[in-house]
Amino acid sequence: MSKKEELLALIKQNDYRGMDVKQLSRMIQMEDSVAFTELMKLLNDLEAAHIIARDERHRYFLSEKLGYVSGTLRINPKGFGFVETADDSYYIARERLGFGMDRDVVYARTWTNNDKSVEGEVVEVISHSVTHIVGVVKIKEGSKYFLPDSYLNNRKIKITNYDDFKLVNDSKVLLYIDSYGTVLKCHIEKEIGYKYDPGIDILSILLEKDIVPEFNEKVKAEVAGIKEEVDVNELKNREDLRKLLTITIDGEDARDLDDAISIEKIEKGYRLYVHIADVSHYVQENTALDKEAYHRGTSVYVVDRVVPMLPHALCNGICSLNPHVDRLTITCMMEIDRTGNVMNYRIFPSVINSNERMTYTNVNKILSGDAKTQKAYPHLLKMCLDMKVLAGIIRRRREGLGAIDFDSREAKILVDEKGKPKDIVLRERGEAERIIEDFMIAANETVATHMKWLETPSMYRIHEAPEPKKMREFARIAKTLGYTFKGGIQDVHPKQLQALLDEARGQDNYFVLSSFMLRSMQKARYDNRCLGHFGLGLKEYLHFTSPIRRYPDLIVHRMLRKYIFTSSEDVDKMKQDEQWCEQAAIQASERERNAVDAERAVDDMKKAEYMENYIGQRFAGVISGITKFGMFVELDNTVEGLVHISSMEDDYYHYDEVSHSLIGEHTANVYRMGQKVQVRCIDANRFKREVDFALLTKKRGKRGR
Repeated sequence: MSKKEELLALIKQNDYRGMDVKQLSRMIQMEDSVAFTELMKLLNDLEAAHIIARDERHRYFLSEKLGYVSGTLRINPKGFGFVETADDSYYIARERLGFGMDRDVVYARTWTNNDKSVEGEVVEVISHSVTHIVGVVKIKEGSKYFLPDSYLNNRKIKITNYDDFKLVNDSKVLLYIDSYGTVLKCHIEKEIGYKYDPGIDILSILLEKDIVPEFNEKVKAEVAGIKEEVDVNELKNREDLRKLLTITIDGEDARDLDDAISIEKIEKGYRLYVHIADVSHYVQENTALDKEAYHRGTSVYVVDRVVPMLPHALCNGICSLNPHVDRLTITCMMEIDRTGNVMNYRIFPSVINSNERMTYTNVNKILSGDAKTQKAYPHLLKMCLDMKVLAGIIRRRREGLGAIDFDSREAKILVDEKGKPKDIVLRERGEAERIIEDFMIAANETVATHMKWLETPSMYRIHEAPEPKKMREFARIAKTLGYTFKGGIQDVHPKQLQALLDEARGQDNYFVLSSFMLRSMQKARYDNRCLGHFGLGLKEYLHFTSPIRRYPDLIVHRMLRKYIFTSSEDVDKMKQDEQWCEQAAIQASERERNAVDAERAVDDMKKAEYMENYIGQRFAGVISGITKFGMFVELDNTVEGLVHISSMEDDYYHYDEVSHSLIGEHTANVYRMGQKVQVRCIDANRFKREVDFALLTKKRGKRGR
């Protein structure tokens, strides 16, 4: 055993209570000057690697024993942050962020306060994730200075090439960080535009998140060589399904149609065909197009635009399953019995010719008996009715397995031609939307099962069971909302959570309960291992149905083609692809999270801009969250604003950690999550992406704070 191994073995012992360097030197017999110097080097190296740490008495412990963690720093626009690890999330106050920036991987010290709340401070930045900064150049009396859009904890920024650009006051620019430190040394990489011009606000957020609308010249050159129509030579080794009644069903404004369906009634149930655009035929491995798609990871959908993963010539053109034209596809054909189980299936390359480009709206009208729409599509009436019956069968099976239906509210922000928000409405989720969701989940599960049991390299969509610690916290929150979490915490089954949602459905606090349940769960992610999907109640699951807009789906298609359609058994190549899928899954998960952050930031900005028109007006809302500094109130249209505790002038309020409530010291007023309140909008700022509310209460006179 080496001295390093001996040292670590000692520190890892259960009865180890901490030793300083002299005590350690005696214990492992490294007391002479040469050995002592070697010991100091060992300790310094282990400390630098964050394996061990010292307490205030200079005793050495494993770093986690002293509350040290490594994780990703997420910074809220208000200035505070959280260090997220695989198992937990730690609050970091504004003054304890150190040199950490949003999405940096950091080493942090954590501790538990007297009220049992846990917080921490950033000790060291392990790796920088932010390479660009977006902000505004201000010009005053001939001098230029820079104001960043994102919170940088008052870091100074030095820009080295102002003179290379003809900037005006309030020019938006994209900076590249050349060096980190107390001062961020940067150069202007691009002038984005004038701050107040239409669309510049959204473009700024996209560029800040490394989401670039334009494609590079190499990608454009490759796309130019792709034919706009299917060539007859491309139909070899494909099943011809062009005579099969086939339709696509999407939203009215969708342009990238990557899935189509066909359905036939059979003796024991139904035969369902899910046809998916064969993007892997056009996006070849290791091309410029493929590398760019890998980097983007996903298409990004914001209020007034889409930043696609693939150029428009592919995503809206030759790959899109547009009606009345031949398109190359990969089909998952499933024979499904009346209990929702797949009796038989095949996955194969195909060619289709979609008969109709249907919308959710029109299919919903057909299913609801709208005579005018049914008359417009008489050839689809039976198909739509069969689809409804089969989707119900599939859904009941999944519900039996424990699938959780959060039924969460999603806002749709309507903007005018200049990008200004006109209204915020809730997206409707009708029967047609549910049908397509059910069919796509069925295909995803079938392909996952196929690839898992053939032990083919692949990328799976996984959603692991929630951590017991987070479930205990959720059970406590549910109790404050009036619901009892039934069953064990240690090994939670999705049926327990669905039962709680069913109990709350229709109540005022349903969406608060649903939101906290979502937060208590682990985040779904990609992995090269098939670990199941807790939320859907499925043991096998992946993403197969959207290769136009998600890179993981493209990988699945590529692996199907490489190892199943061609029956390749190259063991060495499979091992290489398995390792590559492991790294690609990490990249895809990070890019997905980045896209979600960008979409959320744009929504928050546009919601704040919308509320700028309603300052001074009153609204009914529900308390959606409570913290030490106040409460968040959500309106019916999903706009959320903060009621700061300093604005609650009728009493001095204390935050109760156990009940997640604010309690008045003198009046005994209690504010709990899920409670209905009346508020007035007192401020809204699109640039800060913030909305501030004040509670409307009967005043009893001001009290000193």
